Amino acid sequence: MVDAYMEYSKEDVREIVEAYGRYAPSSYVRLLKRLKTSLENAYKFNHRRLLVLSGASNNILAILTARALILFSKIWKKVHGKFPEIVYFYHKELPNERVKVEIVEEIIKKKSRNIKVEFVNFKESEEYLGTTFDALILDLTSNLKPNDIGRLIGIVRGGGLIILLIPKWDEWEKTLTIFQRELATPQHPENEVRQIFKKWFKTKLMKHNGIFIYDADRRRILKYCKEKPPEKNIGKGRKSTIVIPEKTTYPKEIYGLALTQDQVNVLKITETFIEKPKRGTKIVLVLIANRGRGKSCALGISIAGLINELKKVKNRVRILVTAPRLSNVQSFMDLLLKSLEIIGIKYRIVKKKRFILEVKGERFSVEYWEPINIPKMKADIVVVDEAAGLQVPMLLKIWKAHRRIMFSSTIHGYEGSGRGFSVRFLSLIKKDPLTKLLEYEMKEPIRYSEDDPIEKWQFDTLLLDAEPEKLDEEDYKAIAEGRLIYIKPSLETWFSEKGERKLRAFFGIYVLAHYRNEPDDLGMMADAPHHTIRAIMTPSGKIVCSLQLAEEGPIPDDYIDDLLKGGRIPGNIIPDRVLKHVRIREFGKTIGWRIVRIATHPDVMGKGIGSFALKQVIREAKEKGYDWVGAGFGVTEKLLRFWLKNNFIPVHMSPDRNPVSGEFTILVIHPLNDSVKEMVDVANKVFKVKLLNSLHDTYRGLETDVALIILKTGEPIDPAYAPKLDAIRWDRLRVYAYGPMTFEAACDVMNEIAKAYFICYPYFKANLSNLEQYIMVSRILQAKPWDEVASEIGKRSSFVMNKLKEIASKVAKEYSGSAEPTGVSLKSTILKS
Repeated sequence: MVDAYMEYSKEDVREIVEAYGRYAPSSYVRLLKRLKTSLENAYKFNHRRLLVLSGASNNILAILTARALILFSKIWKKVHGKFPEIVYFYHKELPNERVKVEIVEEIIKKKSRNIKVEFVNFKESEEYLGTTFDALILDLTSNLKPNDIGRLIGIVRGGGLIILLIPKWDEWEKTLTIFQRELATPQHPENEVRQIFKKWFKTKLMKHNGIFIYDADRRRILKYCKEKPPEKNIGKGRKSTIVIPEKTTYPKEIYGLALTQDQVNVLKITETFIEKPKRGTKIVLVLIANRGRGKSCALGISIAGLINELKKVKNRVRILVTAPRLSNVQSFMDLLLKSLEIIGIKYRIVKKKRFILEVKGERFSVEYWEPINIPKMKADIVVVDEAAGLQVPMLLKIWKAHRRIMFSSTIHGYEGSGRGFSVRFLSLIKKDPLTKLLEYEMKEPIRYSEDDPIEKWQFDTLLLDAEPEKLDEEDYKAIAEGRLIYIKPSLETWFSEKGERKLRAFFGIYVLAHYRNEPDDLGMMADAPHHTIRAIMTPSGKIVCSLQLAEEGPIPDDYIDDLLKGGRIPGNIIPDRVLKHVRIREFGKTIGWRIVRIATHPDVMGKGIGSFALKQVIREAKEKGYDWVGAGFGVTEKLLRFWLKNNFIPVHMSPDRNPVSGEFTILVIHPLNDSVKEMVDVANKVFKVKLLNSLHDTYRGLETDVALIILKTGEPIDPAYAPKLDAIRWDRLRVYAYGPMTFEAACDVMNEIAKAYFICYPYFKANLSNLEQYIMVSRILQAKPWDEVASEIGKRSSFVMNKLKEIASKVAKEYSGSAEPTGVSLKSTILKS
């Protein structure tokens, strides 16, 4: 049989297919018999099965895959009366994976033209979220990307089969996947990439039930699935009876689309949204569930019902939908369309590539927009899907801007945690007496039963269900007294049976405290050669703070030259941005730790644990001879104050907001020696000058309190600077302060005053209050309208106008000796400052 990592001709493929009938190792035949029994049993329980095929030969893996699919298709046809829907994911750009596809396709075509397989490039995997298939094949021979496992395993329904293709079982750890190669950096090449995650992955495959593993090279069955005895009178999927309420406002046909009682209950709850909240009040639904429970679908059905009812009382109904990605809302859109059809509402759709972007019809529209846009728009109802994937400040903006809002979020999923969302977001809106909060948790899976063994394997492997440890009174006491321990864990130990409990507690804090977590983060933490972890524990051994650190720098000379011209470098975020934006070559030769993540146990936030952790990291970095410790984060006032309190200095900020979080990303650095301190001081001054001159444009939307904090941080740009005004402009300032001149006629003068204030802060002669500083930034430097500035500070526009005149008067007295306008003599040197 032809077998090599190369392009195959059609003749080669035909030769392999001809050999198909003759290649049937007795061990694999035994496995298929066991698999047949297991699949029949899985159908009764509405469970899934997983088959892992390991080997070095493309041809053999393809043949074994085809045999398993043909067997599965026969079973499925016998039970369901139709052939299964099968999807096969591979890397289209890789010859060794393409050839497997060609062989599988040819064999299945030859054996049964009724079996249809959809072959999909992994690059398109995101588009398959929310879809449902009966069988799934993942070719992992070249890549094991944790996100792919997180995204795709859940698309298979109960009774279905998942097949994983992997390299030689005993040698998998000796190879590098595409994902692992991307973790390498110039300072830490591929030979330093760790092999921790694959060992962990294999261990979990061996541990969990519902999984078969076959070694094709040695023709050995490595693992059988242990079968559960069938229960008496068991029905397919053990689905509970669905009871639709006798009295419903939505049409009964809509309720008929519900697949679980949970979905019925959600539909009934959302009928509350038909009535508009009283003036000044809000109604908010928070819907949480594990992935695969049909929460997005339930909301899609509900919105169709609401459109049907609201059209009876409104001329036009507008629904806004948002999520971290457009792909997140496709299940919602699909069920919306089915629901509109079933109640006879005509619609048309607007697509972006394969994704539904908008659904509209006579007097209604349902529109997807990126989260950053939602607070600025008007709508009857707003739906926020995968809300745990958004930062809390963005969620709060949406909540404040709208009156009828539905938030749905995954509790344990591949991107974000609903529990963390609950802890961090709900605690804030629960305090608002004007918000009626409705909460519901969906528990019954749509595609498979709740105790499905493959879901258990997936959750356990990717730590999707990780939770922090429970703290007791002794822990709280130790934290209050500052008795905390800084530990340097061994990744090899924690990613093993011996240390797994600590790993789960460590990662559980990430899941709850950070707005977004992905399985790729776990893979990076395990294998990236420049990443390491640290933790803070109480004396009892409970983890209360988790940190992930990345070593960055020094940058090789050829990379420095390239970066200064706009080039790229993997794994060196802080040196990259400093070189590109601050332009100091010497910084490229420094080395430091970037704090990738720092998260505190949600039960003890605000107790000084984060600051204690930073002090320990800084101390260790000094011991290692590093030059700096830095971080990058979506900037908010609270977060910025935390980092500044710990002596980190802002040096750069992204020119664009993140479309998901709605925040600008800021970089902060804590220098560890005099040389780097000098560079950081220069970088901070350069950054402040840039900000001062960009607040009217690039950073006009930056929160004013954040801009104000940045402008007042670090050493003054020029302590001796005075307003650059000639005699005429000084007198114009005085006449503006005196009364007759409007701000619009004096804005050029006031702009110079505002810039001068922050250029020499804190040495400006005129003493201005925090409120006056805020007004200067918001109205003068950011050029916000009067009413917007007034609204921000809770005052009237007239108050803001008068305050600016007071500022002008103070400055005129201090710098020109008088606030009285006098006019300028022609004989005076009026053009001199």
